[in-house]
Amino acid sequence: MAKRLTLFLIRHGETVDNVAQVYAGSKDSALTNHGYQQATRLGQHLSALGWAFTHIFSSHLQRAAKTAGLIREAQLAAVADHGSPRTVPNVVRLPVLMEQDFGFYEGKKFYERPPDFKGTGKEHHRQTHKDVEGFVDIESKESLARRADAFLDGHLMPIIQEATEHTQQVIAVVSHGIMLSALWKRLLLRLPPRSVTLSTELAATPRPPLEHLGGWSNTGYLELYMTQMISQRVVESAGALPPMSAKPPAVGPHAPAAGTDDPDVVVSQAATSAPVALAACSLAQTVPPPMVASHPTPVKVAHGWTTIIETINGKDHLRTLKRTGGGVGSSRHDASQKNIDSFFKRRKVD
Repeated sequence: MAKRLTLFLIRHGETVDNVAQVYAGSKDSALTNHGYQQATRLGQHLSALGWAFTHIFSSHLQRAAKTAGLIREAQLAAVADHGSPRTVPNVVRLPVLMEQDFGFYEGKKFYERPPDFKGTGKEHHRQTHKDVEGFVDIESKESLARRADAFLDGHLMPIIQEATEHTQQVIAVVSHGIMLSALWKRLLLRLPPRSVTLSTELAATPRPPLEHLGGWSNTGYLELYMTQMISQRVVESAGALPPMSAKPPAVGPHAPAAGTDDPDVVVSQAATSAPVALAACSLAQTVPPPMVASHPTPVKVAHGWTTIIETINGKDHLRTLKRTGGGVGSSRHDASQKNIDSFFKRRKVD
């Protein structure tokens, strides 16, 4: 028998500050119309594949929270369409999942520097303004690691530790590019040595080392399938259910496989985990960050768990999505405005 868990690490949709090419870490940048469409497509894509989330976490910043909300809306639509009694989890918004704070650079252009300056825009800003009163530098990697640890130890690891062989947990974490990279590196420390492998399809392409895996496009995602085998002897002595295959079923129509903001890993045969029923979850809320130590904390390894990397920077849901022209796609999304489709539908009715 086996315990099973699937984890999606997801970046938010495109924002107005992405389009403007300015630093936006703690800055609460809004989704563009195109970003809203990206997130909508992602939610529909994951739902169409049959994924039923048991937990949805997001950064408290609106670009991540709204992306997570659209994923949840697609789950609700699937439940309604099928008349299912399953419960869709609410989004739990967590400040510890916010993007790296760029300090003084918030809202400033990526490439704002003199033509003859050889360094980056950030380096130019630092040299020019580091002695200015009130200057605040970018959040350190150590601080990012502490926040990643706070989420992993306070939210994800308890789910892993409490997993049972009777249900499969399916978890979505919607955050930001740099923070997701920090989360992946800190999660990797918690996985047993040599326990992380690539699906056969991914292994066919040479890749960097595991710790440098993550790059996320807008709404790109990393998909991890985790299992922990349970000793049959222990199961029988506990009077558990009859043995079941340790090999996971494939998702949807697929058969089991044999053997900065854009991407990036041991090789194994892999099958994609199956969709599962949704479980109840607490009401939507913004949860205050837990107390964080002054240094990255020692990690507790998830002993006995193996992990298959199924998807890196998944973007299949964006294949046919085109940006609306005339600057509309790059404009801030306004939920109060009627979209073009609804306008013409209404005209036909009138």
